[in-house]
Amino acid sequence: MADSKREIERKYEATAETRLPDLSRVAGVSSVVHQGVGELDAVYYDTEDLRLAAASITLRRRTGGDDAGWHLKFPVASGIRDELREPLSDTLPRSLAGLVRSRVRDGALVPVVRLRTARDVHRLTGADGSLLAEVSVDTVRAERLIGGEAGRQSGGETGGKPGGRPGRGGTAVWTEIEVELADGTDPALLDAVEKRLRKAGVRPSAAPSKAARALAETDPGDRRRGPGDGRGTEHGRAALRGARPDSREDTAGREAVETVQGVRKDEAREGTAPGAREGAGPATAGDHVLAYLRAQIEDIVALDPAVRRDLPDSVHRMRVATRRCRSALRTYRRILDRGVTDPIGDELKWLAAELGIDRDQEVLDARLRAALDTLPRTLVLGPVRARLQIWSARRGGSRRRTVAVLDGDRYLALLNRLDALLADPPLRSAASHAPGHALPRALLKEYGRLAARVGHALELPPGHDRNLALHDARKAAKRARYAAEAACPALGKPARRFASRMKAVQTLLGDHQDSVVARDALRELAVQAHAAGEQGFTWGLLHGREEATAAEEERQLPAVWKRAARPKVRKALGG
Repeated sequence: MADSKREIERKYEATAETRLPDLSRVAGVSSVVHQGVGELDAVYYDTEDLRLAAASITLRRRTGGDDAGWHLKFPVASGIRDELREPLSDTLPRSLAGLVRSRVRDGALVPVVRLRTARDVHRLTGADGSLLAEVSVDTVRAERLIGGEAGRQSGGETGGKPGGRPGRGGTAVWTEIEVELADGTDPALLDAVEKRLRKAGVRPSAAPSKAARALAETDPGDRRRGPGDGRGTEHGRAALRGARPDSREDTAGREAVETVQGVRKDEAREGTAPGAREGAGPATAGDHVLAYLRAQIEDIVALDPAVRRDLPDSVHRMRVATRRCRSALRTYRRILDRGVTDPIGDELKWLAAELGIDRDQEVLDARLRAALDTLPRTLVLGPVRARLQIWSARRGGSRRRTVAVLDGDRYLALLNRLDALLADPPLRSAASHAPGHALPRALLKEYGRLAARVGHALELPPGHDRNLALHDARKAAKRARYAAEAACPALGKPARRFASRMKAVQTLLGDHQDSVVARDALRELAVQAHAAGEQGFTWGLLHGREEATAAEEERQLPAVWKRAARPKVRKALGG
């Protein structure tokens, strides 16, 4: 696995005449140590249509400096990126190629721009001599390697040798100041340094990265551009944002990245989902459904590298986006032709199931460990923790399987089909109707399905059959909730309230199902312990606690359902 580093930095505009102010006067900085000037040479790779740049992702091969090698950077938030590094080699390392596969697909990665940088480095140190930050004055010379005949000659299939010739976009030169925090430094130092820089007349850069600026300022489409000015054209402005011009997915892409890193607030707490915002602009029912689908599909694509990196909650988030997408296709069949969407829904079901192998084991492990931690030591008899550790080791195999799925042709074909769905949506006549007519009808239909399943489950006596019925009701509650989330931008408060009530039912039934699964696992662990001659007391105790938990949740269900089924909630939707 590639080495990973969290990069926290800020960039500022400068000129060849710019001089750094005395930064030793910044609070917490004891001294400024000049390191001298070094030469860096980096070739940035992307597809010919700049798919990585559109997602604010940069991939480069750099020589010079103390970190020569391949670098892949993912945005986290403004001024914060995760950088993954591999040693210098002639070809793109497989570990990094896999992390961009959901963006690149079957496209070739080619050299798109080359940056030669003269970097004048100053280190800010604390009273104990520890490194706080590096301040660099960079003189950058950018050379476009793609565009026109030269771009085609630059070649470079994925993993090919670096190289290339300048395209028709030409070159650009600029100077900038970069302030990068050292590991463990309080980010407040950046504010203090910026205050000193601003007093000296230095202003923040508009470009999110050197690569984005280089692509903008060497854009061959703008013949009126003066030296070092790529911001006068729409393409230039898009590149400075790190996005393709005229891309309807820019907002969804940025939101998806924030979702991966946990920057965006969890809108689901209020009954809304990613991409579901009021006042978003779509006019018809079809517009609203497609906007929701676009956000979920972008989440799937953006979460792919996070799953491969085993980032916290990444599998869960990707699985939820997959389920939301499938649910929307099933719920809004009067808007999208099911003859086209049903096969895609089947593939989404397959992907969610594959992701579930890893996610379900992760959740179960956490539940059993938490339950064990609540027991007094006197009730933990035998090598219980060691037994659980051995049992939990199965997750390593499930993780390998998950990555193998993401590397497979079937998954890649699904991503391409989802793109095609958005590019040419199979809209039915109801798609042109006002959302206030078509969307409530779909929500009320999902509510009816849930009501029937809850009623059936409550009629059954406690036991296996009721557990199965409650699990079916949980799936119906989740589908009703997702349907409401997709409708929130159009229907506003009634849809949010409906989604919140459905979420309450889903949460209770989900906790109940987790208890059912935990009891099965505990019985399996008890059998293994008995076969090994170990004490089974602790496993039986935990099993009994889970039984009591499930019984309490079943007792609460009628009241929770009664609140969710209030007539005024349905009436607000027109039911």
